Amino acid sequence: MAKVWIEDRERHADYQAAMEKWQAAKREGSKRNPPGRWRVRWYGPDGKPKAKTFAKVPQAEAEKRALEERLGKGSYRDPKQGKTLFSAVAEEWFSSLRKQAERTRNDYRELLDLYVIPKWGQWQVAAIQWEDVSDWLNVLRDQPGKRGKPLSPARIAKTHLVFSMVLKRAALSGRIAVNPASGHELPRIEDDDEHVYLTHDQLAALADAAGEHRVFVLVLGYCGIRWSEATALEAGRLQLDTRRLRIVQAHTRVKGGMKIGPVKNHERRSVPILASMVEELRPLLAERRRNQLLFPGSDGTHLRYTTWRPNVFDAAVKAAGLDGLGITPHKLRHTAASLAIAAGADVKVVQLMLGHKSAAMTLDVYGHLFPDRLDEVANALDAGRKSALAARTAER
Repeated sequence: MAKVWIEDRERHADYQAAMEKWQAAKREGSKRNPPGRWRVRWYGPDGKPKAKTFAKVPQAEAEKRALEERLGKGSYRDPKQGKTLFSAVAEEWFSSLRKQAERTRNDYRELLDLYVIPKWGQWQVAAIQWEDVSDWLNVLRDQPGKRGKPLSPARIAKTHLVFSMVLKRAALSGRIAVNPASGHELPRIEDDDEHVYLTHDQLAALADAAGEHRVFVLVLGYCGIRWSEATALEAGRLQLDTRRLRIVQAHTRVKGGMKIGPVKNHERRSVPILASMVEELRPLLAERRRNQLLFPGSDGTHLRYTTWRPNVFDAAVKAAGLDGLGITPHKLRHTAASLAIAAGADVKVVQLMLGHKSAAMTLDVYGHLFPDRLDEVANALDAGRKSALAARTAER
């Protein structure tokens, strides 16, 4: 049992002096509560003495029992630690981020500065209650954001994630016992990326209409790599002998422009190239050194989406008669996935090709495209059952 005890301060000089001061103030009309006579004392897990005073014995005894239980179970938290300002914990948390990419760190920083710290910065972490967080989430949902537009469900969810991670640090560092950001219902995130699946003929027409960017469009439509990965692809990563694209880096937007960074989810991978595309890709290698971009812009640096999309891609979509489908460079990933599945690729192959974090994610997005094999399974089981019945009949 942890040692916690109560002492009577009635004969303590500091208590008597405090009482005289309180009585004098009371005669002058003060309504302050008298100093606490009963002091609960204990030693924290750090070995340092702690104390808290109460006006009445029952209050002190209740606190003594609670402290003994928390100290015995290891759930004790120093009340003074809970007075740490949220802003201080937030800066500790942000400086401790080690594995996040620069773009993710910048996104977290923006959410901290725009929505989280302005609301919670001056709160003591122990004062934040579950109901306070719930009310704040309603505000994020119902009121315009800093840019004057309603926050999307995804943005609200990420703002809550940042807030929750700060409070998780507060809990792990002993400032609070539980995380009040846990257990909240967040707005439903709808998938507003309507899938577009082009046929082989439609993809060929789009590539032809893209002119000198024909091969680039075919790579997007058949290899399924992201725009940021395709524009960061170096010539040395194209392996024509084995018909593979090695995806190891991607462009990422940061303050001040674009830079090369790791691929999304850090999922480095090799992507297959169609044999029919090898000869179209070969001239690109002859014109570039290994460390040069395979698909550069006109100035030799990376392709810029804001100019390539309207000037090349959108114009090609219109010329190919595909306008109205809502096709975008990113949605060519859907085409790559659908054509691969139609050709018989299983979910693991599609996952590796697209760079999804898990096969479950691939099934969530493209599960409806995989053929229904229930009848195939049932027929196989039926054949096995008939064979067993025939064997039993022969034995008789």
